[in-house]
Amino acid sequence: MSSLNSLFNRSTFGTKCKTCLNLVISRIKLLRNRRELQLINMRKEMVQYLQTGQESIARIRVEHIIREQNILAAYEIVELFCEFVLARVPIVEVQKECPIELREAISSIIFASGRCSDLPELMHLRNLFTTKYGKEFVAGAMELRPDSGVNRTIIEKLSVKAPSGESKLKVLKAIAREYNVEWDSSNTEAEFNKKYEDLLDGSTSSVHQVQAPVIESSPVASASRDKPSALISSVEDAGKHQVRESPSSPAGGARTYAATKTNPAAQEHYSPTEEISRSSPSSSDALEKARAAIAAATRASAAARAAAELAKVKITSQ
Repeated sequence: MSSLNSLFNRSTFGTKCKTCLNLVISRIKLLRNRRELQLINMRKEMVQYLQTGQESIARIRVEHIIREQNILAAYEIVELFCEFVLARVPIVEVQKECPIELREAISSIIFASGRCSDLPELMHLRNLFTTKYGKEFVAGAMELRPDSGVNRTIIEKLSVKAPSGESKLKVLKAIAREYNVEWDSSNTEAEFNKKYEDLLDGSTSSVHQVQAPVIESSPVASASRDKPSALISSVEDAGKHQVRESPSSPAGGARTYAATKTNPAAQEHYSPTEEISRSSPSSSDALEKARAAIAAATRASAAARAAAELAKVKITSQ
């Protein structure tokens, strides 16, 4: 009974496999004729673009031509593999494992089944091979594992990777030569030879332009903008009045502290009288406090304003 079942299963597999293979071959012939007509029309349109100087459109449309050519080449390979497997279906029925001489053909058919939506019969063949050889064999072909044996040409033709500039230029020159079109390809060659860094030159400068205002909006700059003009003028007057007063007096020391605390430029340029006042202990202490206040002002604009208000209160109290 088991021998009858196995015989029945073998005959069923062979019949289904032959039917699907014949349908694939017939459908490929129909699709090839249709796509060849479409390809001829696309090449004629490309000639019009080259004649009218619309090279920018031609550089885009040529990718569709390359894709159609690749699909036609893949269909031709699949058709040859289907005919090859069809002639050896009896061998496939008898052997449990995939024959070595049929491994490339069967693996390529399985690989193309997920990438040729116009050939639904390939999906049926994949299901049959899954039942025959197991899921691991089919997964190896679909995922392009090292031992899958899928044909390299069909992998390249069914790839979704964009064509290179060299291949696009080659097709454009072939079309121009086929239809005797006088076309200067220098501009297109320069466009295809452009590197991505050349196209990004404008964006780098714009980044620097955007970053410039960010540098200007630092805490020091914002602190200088946020200070009231009246407070700055009063501090400057206090700094000028400091020269006339005695360095050792408490009022002179306090005013020196206020002027250096609110005006960072004051500690860089000193008059001779200020140099004498800096030699005394009280003036040196005021200078250290002023430096600490300037460091606090750089960290936050709020700290600078608070230090200025504190200096103003000290001056008023004295």
